[in-house]
Amino acid sequence: MKNLTYPFLFLIIVSACTSPQNSGEKSSSDTQTLGPAITLTKAPDSPLFPQATLTKTDVSIEPNDSSNSVNYAFEVDGYELGIQTEDAATRGIANSGKGQHIHFIVNNGPYSAHYMPGVSNQLEDGNYVVLAFLSRSYHESVKSSGAYHVENLNVGDAGVEEADLAAPHLFYSRPKGTYKGEDTKKLMLDFYLLNTSISPDGNKVRATINGKEFMIDDWAPYYIEGLPMGEVNIKLELLDAEGNQIEGPFNSVERSVTLSE
Repeated sequence: MKNLTYPFLFLIIVSACTSPQNSGEKSSSDTQTLGPAITLTKAPDSPLFPQATLTKTDVSIEPNDSSNSVNYAFEVDGYELGIQTEDAATRGIANSGKGQHIHFIVNNGPYSAHYMPGVSNQLEDGNYVVLAFLSRSYHESVKSSGAYHVENLNVGDAGVEEADLAAPHLFYSRPKGTYKGEDTKKLMLDFYLLNTSISPDGNKVRATINGKEFMIDDWAPYYIEGLPMGEVNIKLELLDAEGNQIEGPFNSVERSVTLSE
């Protein structure tokens, strides 16, 4: 009888060497499916506006049939609405052709952009936290101490259950909406902090982008790159030095944006 041991072993070795599944190697089709890695990088310094201020001068509430017309009037000093921020053309990110503006946020929902110092909104009876801050034309928040306004707003006959505005709060700002073409290559991540700082040894913001976690310890805008087309899911959480979420109504927030060709 012929000895079949050596041909049999040779067949096993050849099969193992030629099969990516057995060797642990990825095929070229697997590599293409994975695509580029998602990265988060601190954005370059932008023009500072240390003297910029945003001040509420009036708010009126007019009841309607099913909601209330809420009208804010602001005064802006040391900052010009409606013009392009001087470095807008060099940032390589989505930019508003209408220029610098105000981001107006209610209960940490998506902001509305306003290019004049007035805001009108429709709100049902309830208790709200309103945050407004100055924004560069490419939607980066101005983080100087006088460039924002925050308050509890009680609308209608809903009782008073106000948020503690002296506690630490995290508000989501960007990215937002749908991005197309060149704007899909680099998205700005920006958020607003109240009554807290973040640092390597202190509180932090955890950003989870399409399942990938990034720990942020410097309050600044960041650029997200390497995103696939389609829906992008983003979660922001305000954490203490031990990695525990800080209690608060807005300190964990999730959003989705869309990238298309």
